Amino acid sequence: MSDLLKKGFYLGLGAALSGKEKAEKLLDDLVQRGDLSPSQAREMFDEFIAKGMQKDAEWSEQGKAKMQQRAKEMGFVTREEYELLEARIQRLENLHKSDNE
Repeated sequence: MSDLLKKGFYLGLGAALSGKEKAEKLLDDLVQRGDLSPSQAREMFDEFIAKGMQKDAEWSEQGKAKMQQRAKEMGFVTREEYELLEARIQRLENLHKSDNE
């Protein structure tokens, strides 16, 4: 399983690097043809990066939400629920302890 995750990570990283290289080449070609100034090309590249980072954040959030939903469907409790139950048990144990004294 660990090897599969590692391969998936490398696949995603390779795709991202390939896309970055293609974007840089495209923008360089547009600058060489005179369709864009170097500053316009840099601005576009920065915009591509910003959009990519935004999309990555969205996908990460969606993935996290799906994982939480699957865990809930399987009957797992959230950390918050666990901590609430733990605090409740502690209060009950303290009450029981004080009643027995």
